[in-house]
Amino acid sequence: MISYKRREFLQGLSLGSGALAMAPFLETLRLQAAGDASALPKRFVFVVKSSGVDKFNLVPEGLTNNFVDETDGKKLGNRGRREGTMVDVALGDHQLPEKLAALEEFKDRLTIIQSLSGVGFRGNHTKGFGALSLHDSETVAIAPTLDCLLGEHLSMGPYPMYGMAMNGRLLESGNWPEDNYCYPNLSAYGAAKPVAYQASPRKAYLELFGAAVASPEQLKKKLALGGNLLDFLSEDARRVEKQLSGEDKDRFNLYLESFNSLRQIEEKKAALSERVQQAAPELTDRYDSRAPSARIESHFEIATSALIAGLTNVITLRPDTLGVKYSELNLSNSVHAIGHLQENKASNGWSGHQARMEIEKLHIKEIARMAKKFASIPEGDGTMLDNTLIVYMSCSSGDHHCGGHDWPFVLLGGLGGKLRTGRYLEYPKYGDIGHRTTGNLYLSLMHAAGMKTADTFGQPDANLKDLDLKGPLEELSS
Repeated sequence: MISYKRREFLQGLSLGSGALAMAPFLETLRLQAAGDASALPKRFVFVVKSSGVDKFNLVPEGLTNNFVDETDGKKLGNRGRREGTMVDVALGDHQLPEKLAALEEFKDRLTIIQSLSGVGFRGNHTKGFGALSLHDSETVAIAPTLDCLLGEHLSMGPYPMYGMAMNGRLLESGNWPEDNYCYPNLSAYGAAKPVAYQASPRKAYLELFGAAVASPEQLKKKLALGGNLLDFLSEDARRVEKQLSGEDKDRFNLYLESFNSLRQIEEKKAALSERVQQAAPELTDRYDSRAPSARIESHFEIATSALIAGLTNVITLRPDTLGVKYSELNLSNSVHAIGHLQENKASNGWSGHQARMEIEKLHIKEIARMAKKFASIPEGDGTMLDNTLIVYMSCSSGDHHCGGHDWPFVLLGGLGGKLRTGRYLEYPKYGDIGHRTTGNLYLSLMHAAGMKTADTFGQPDANLKDLDLKGPLEELSS
């Protein structure tokens, strides 16, 4: 079991001017080390794939599949679910669908949610920032996203939230790098504040776990040099600031904030150096592979270790994009091309639906590995998994061309018992009485994390003005 050591706290408290900024962080560590159950952290992992999470193969065995035509068995399109009442059943009474078979041992901590809507945020292949902010902001961030809000509320570690993506665009050139920071148009701290994700597993490893491959002397020197440099740059920046006004001054203040963030990150990482060294995975050649499955596996491994080490409490993973080709599955079709195939054959003979399912099974396998690791680490009266929630979803609801009428979610974990688990929840179709939205789910997650919120989250759907869509999902509350 990873444990907090007294010398870690003393080390953190000896950081001079940075100790004040770290006071809440260190106090939380102290309470956790003393066994205070109320101080146990809550963690989130968002796994956001492209081209939809296929809703047809999320229905447990023995239940009516409301996403296929009842006469000819053909899969329904964007509007998805047939007429019908709410479905709320215990997963323990049913076998999981093939796609989720790797999660069988976690059935009691699993929740499958279907038919939530997210209409009105535009998007075609993706809703971009709108997937997690529930605003019409596909390519430009205009509101904070759920993961960043949770990160700011929960994380006392170096990173409020951390993101890793297969690739993404560069703001200036529009190029899509696979070996550096990029913007997948997914997370934002607010308007015009997008989060840069790390695409390279190796660079993510070195950024997060540099302490694991450096001596104490090297760490101390790095922190001192970094502090001196940031002091110099900050002083120089303040002189420049006096000459600015209006929008230029606002942008410059954001620039200064980044310097202060860097300082706090380095100070907090130093305080956690021993814990980081214990949690760091082995740095292998796999971290340099361009094969999609290897990169996905590496990102999940890094994410798992970062959460164990306390480097962050919120991580968002982008396991593929439309241009990715899963060559390991003998698919020469891109994710985009597969989304258009439906019943037509992919390059390896699978139908489009089968190819999508096999790709999602690959992601689910990694989620299962992450869950097993968390379940093996004692925490309070339970394990890390009891205080963590893994959310599997898509940036484009349940369809390749995202209408947003059916937005599936797979939730795995506990959050300290704040959520009702072991359920399959399927809400009435879009527009019917009892229908609920992604905003209701996000409110549920925020409430479970201890956040005080308004009655709604995101832009209201004008087409649903006659429905009461306030508050969290009652069926999900424990």
